[in-house]
Amino acid sequence: MGKWRRSGSEPSGPRINEQIHVSPVRVIGDDGTQLGVLATDKALEEARKVDLDLVEVAPNEHPPVCRIMDYGKYKYQQKKRQHKGHSHQTRIKEIRVRPKTGDHDLTVKVNKAREFLDHKDKVIVTVIYRGRELAHVEEGRRVIEGILAQLQEVSKIEAPPVQHGRRLVCTLAPK
Repeated sequence: MGKWRRSGSEPSGPRINEQIHVSPVRVIGDDGTQLGVLATDKALEEARKVDLDLVEVAPNEHPPVCRIMDYGKYKYQQKKRQHKGHSHQTRIKEIRVRPKTGDHDLTVKVNKAREFLDHKDKVIVTVIYRGRELAHVEEGRRVIEGILAQLQEVSKIEAPPVQHGRRLVCTLAPK
């Protein structure tokens, strides 16, 4: 009639120590040796002798397989292994300048771009022309070439400077 569901009170991880209700169980020692099939109380006794936990590692086997180990250390290593797979998601950052941007302001923008590249993010350098500045495109090219020269040791040019209407755009990727 209804679907079988796992109850909410059951732990999501493996059962340990007194949570193991099945008897007998196949036991693997803390050094990896097979201790054989033992009653659950006997296996718990063996684990307590060496001051470790009895952890059910293969509950679907017959008899279930339990291992004597430090459960806290095991959980820590599992968590560490899980986080190891995460890598940096590359983002695209943009710095915008104008042909008449001052030298100090350019230095600040270049340092910010260097910071982005150090964090493995891509950087789009954009020179925006306004009004009559479009008549002096070479001034914007000079500015963007200066920025590229300052960032050449930490970046590689992914897309060279290209004019798009009132913008001169260049894309840099981290080395």
